[in-house]
Amino acid sequence: MRLVIQRVNRASVTVGEQQVSAIGQGMLVLVGIRRGDTEETARQLARKTVELRIFEDAAGLMNRSLLETGGELLAVSQFTLYADARRGRRPSFAKAAPAEAARPIFEAFCQAVEDAGVPCRRGAFGAEMLVELINDGPVTIVLDSDELARPRRQRNDVGEP
Repeated sequence: MRLVIQRVNRASVTVGEQQVSAIGQGMLVLVGIRRGDTEETARQLARKTVELRIFEDAAGLMNRSLLETGGELLAVSQFTLYADARRGRRPSFAKAAPAEAARPIFEAFCQAVEDAGVPCRRGAFGAEMLVELINDGPVTIVLDSDELARPRRQRNDVGEP
Protein backbone atom coordinates (compact mmCIF):
# COMPACT_ATOMS: atom_id res chain seq x y z
CA MET A 1 0.00 0.00 0.00
CA ARG A 2 1.26 3.46 -0.81
CA LEU A 3 0.00 6.75 0.62
CA VAL A 4 0.71 10.32 -0.42
CA ILE A 5 -0.18 12.48 2.56
CA GLN A 6 -0.58 16.22 2.14
CA ARG A 7 -1.13 18.62 5.02
CA VAL A 8 -3.92 20.92 3.87
CA ASN A 9 -5.83 23.99 4.93
CA ARG A 10 -8.75 22.60 2.97
CA ALA A 11 -9.46 20.03 0.26
CA SER A 12 -12.42 18.82 -1.77
CA VAL A 13 -13.47 16.24 -4.35
CA THR A 14 -15.87 16.97 -7.19
CA VAL A 15 -17.43 14.45 -9.57
CA GLY A 16 -19.04 16.03 -12.60
CA GLU A 17 -20.54 19.24 -11.29
CA GLN A 18 -21.20 17.94 -7.75
CA GLN A 19 -18.89 18.26 -4.77
CA VAL A 20 -18.91 14.87 -3.05
CA SER A 21 -16.52 15.54 -0.15
CA ALA A 22 -14.74 18.42 1.51
CA ILE A 23 -12.62 19.02 4.60
CA GLY A 24 -11.06 21.93 6.40
CA GLN A 25 -7.66 21.71 8.08
CA GLY A 26 -6.19 18.23 8.06
CA MET A 27 -4.82 15.74 5.55
CA LEU A 28 -5.59 14.82 1.99
CA VAL A 29 -4.45 11.22 1.56
CA LEU A 30 -4.09 9.60 -1.85
CA VAL A 31 -4.39 5.84 -1.26
CA GLY A 32 -2.76 3.38 -3.65
CA ILE A 33 -3.55 -0.29 -3.16
CA ARG A 34 -1.49 -2.97 -4.88
CA ARG A 35 -2.15 -6.64 -5.51
CA GLY A 36 -1.59 -8.59 -2.29
CA ASP A 37 -2.39 -5.78 0.13
CA THR A 38 -4.64 -6.68 3.05
CA GLU A 39 -7.09 -4.99 5.37
CA GLU A 40 -4.53 -5.41 8.17
CA THR A 41 -2.00 -3.41 6.13
CA ALA A 42 -4.67 -0.73 5.68
CA ARG A 43 -5.31 -0.58 9.43
CA GLN A 44 -1.57 -0.30 10.20
CA LEU A 45 -1.08 2.53 7.72
CA ALA A 46 -4.20 4.32 8.96
CA ARG A 47 -2.83 4.27 12.50
CA LYS A 48 0.56 5.52 11.32
CA THR A 49 -1.15 8.30 9.33
CA VAL A 50 -3.29 9.71 12.14
CA GLU A 51 -0.30 9.57 14.53
CA LEU A 52 2.15 11.20 12.10
CA ARG A 53 3.48 14.38 13.70
CA ILE A 54 3.35 16.84 10.81
CA PHE A 55 1.37 19.69 12.37
CA GLU A 56 3.08 22.57 14.10
CA ASP A 57 3.08 23.13 17.84
CA ALA A 58 3.24 26.54 19.56
CA ALA A 59 7.00 26.71 18.88
CA GLY A 60 6.49 26.15 15.14
CA LEU A 61 7.90 22.61 15.22
CA MET A 62 6.13 19.66 13.59
CA ASN A 63 5.23 17.93 16.85
CA ARG A 64 1.46 17.43 16.63
CA SER A 65 -0.55 14.68 14.98
CA LEU A 66 -3.95 14.79 13.32
CA LEU A 67 -5.34 13.24 16.51
CA GLU A 68 -4.00 16.17 18.52
CA THR A 69 -5.13 18.93 16.17
CA GLY A 70 -8.70 17.72 15.73
CA GLY A 71 -8.35 17.94 11.95
CA GLU A 72 -10.08 15.87 9.29
CA LEU A 73 -8.86 13.42 6.66
CA LEU A 74 -9.99 13.19 3.04
CA ALA A 75 -9.09 9.81 1.51
CA VAL A 76 -8.96 9.45 -2.27
CA SER A 77 -8.36 6.06 -3.90
CA GLN A 78 -5.57 6.44 -6.46
CA PHE A 79 -4.51 3.31 -8.38
CA THR A 80 -2.03 5.39 -10.40
CA LEU A 81 0.31 5.46 -7.38
CA TYR A 82 1.40 2.02 -8.57
CA ALA A 83 2.24 3.14 -12.10
CA ASP A 84 5.37 1.57 -13.56
CA ALA A 85 6.86 3.94 -16.13
CA ARG A 86 10.33 2.40 -16.37
CA ARG A 87 9.88 1.28 -19.97
CA GLY A 88 8.26 3.06 -22.87
CA ARG A 89 6.01 6.07 -22.53
CA ARG A 90 2.77 4.49 -21.36
CA PRO A 91 2.75 3.48 -17.69
CA SER A 92 1.72 -0.02 -16.66
CA PHE A 93 -0.70 -0.41 -13.78
CA ALA A 94 -0.26 -4.18 -13.41
CA LYS A 95 0.83 -3.86 -9.74
CA ALA A 96 -2.34 -2.00 -8.76
CA ALA A 97 -5.09 -4.08 -7.21
CA PRO A 98 -8.26 -4.44 -9.29
CA ALA A 99 -11.21 -2.37 -8.06
CA GLU A 100 -13.11 -5.32 -6.55
CA ALA A 101 -10.08 -6.21 -4.40
CA ALA A 102 -9.07 -2.63 -3.62
CA ARG A 103 -12.45 -1.30 -2.47
CA PRO A 104 -12.68 -3.29 0.83
CA ILE A 105 -9.06 -2.42 1.65
CA PHE A 106 -9.72 1.27 0.99
CA GLU A 107 -12.81 1.07 3.23
CA ALA A 108 -10.76 -0.69 5.94
CA PHE A 109 -8.29 2.22 5.84
CA CYS A 110 -11.10 4.78 6.18
CA GLN A 111 -12.81 2.82 8.96
CA ALA A 112 -9.55 2.57 10.91
CA VAL A 113 -9.09 6.35 10.62
CA GLU A 114 -12.62 6.86 11.98
CA ASP A 115 -12.06 4.26 14.72
CA ALA A 116 -9.05 6.31 15.84
CA GLY A 117 -11.35 9.30 16.31
CA VAL A 118 -10.58 11.27 13.15
CA PRO A 119 -13.40 12.28 10.79
CA CYS A 120 -12.72 10.61 7.43
CA ARG A 121 -14.34 11.85 4.24
CA ARG A 122 -14.00 9.86 1.04
CA GLY A 123 -13.59 10.58 -2.62
CA ALA A 124 -15.79 8.66 -5.07
CA PHE A 125 -14.10 5.27 -5.42
CA GLY A 126 -13.35 4.47 -9.07
CA ALA A 127 -14.78 7.73 -10.42
CA GLU A 128 -13.12 10.47 -12.44
CA MET A 129 -12.62 13.13 -9.78
CA LEU A 130 -11.41 16.68 -9.56
CA VAL A 131 -9.37 17.01 -6.37
CA GLU A 132 -8.70 20.52 -5.10
CA LEU A 133 -6.48 21.39 -2.17
CA ILE A 134 -4.69 24.20 -0.47
CA ASN A 135 -1.44 22.54 0.60
CA ASP A 136 -0.21 23.83 3.96
CA GLY A 137 3.54 24.23 4.15
CA PRO A 138 3.73 22.57 1.68
CA VAL A 139 4.07 19.32 3.60
CA THR A 140 3.86 16.12 1.57
CA ILE A 141 4.86 12.70 2.96
CA VAL A 142 4.92 9.34 1.17
CA LEU A 143 4.28 6.19 3.22
CA ASP A 144 4.82 2.80 1.64
CA SER A 145 4.00 -0.43 3.48
CA ASP A 146 7.13 -2.06 2.02
CA GLU A 147 9.34 0.71 3.39
CA LEU A 148 7.78 0.54 6.85
CA ALA A 149 8.82 -3.10 7.15
CA ARG A 150 12.51 -2.32 6.53
CA PRO A 151 14.88 -1.39 9.36
CA ARG A 152 15.97 2.23 9.57
CA ARG A 153 19.35 3.02 8.06
CA GLN A 154 22.21 3.76 10.41
CA ARG A 155 23.72 7.23 10.07
CA ASN A 156 26.98 5.83 8.70
CA ASP A 157 25.08 4.03 5.91
CA VAL A 158 24.67 7.37 4.13
CA GLY A 159 28.21 8.66 4.67
CA GLU A 160 27.51 10.61 7.85
CA PRO A 161 29.63 10.21 11.01
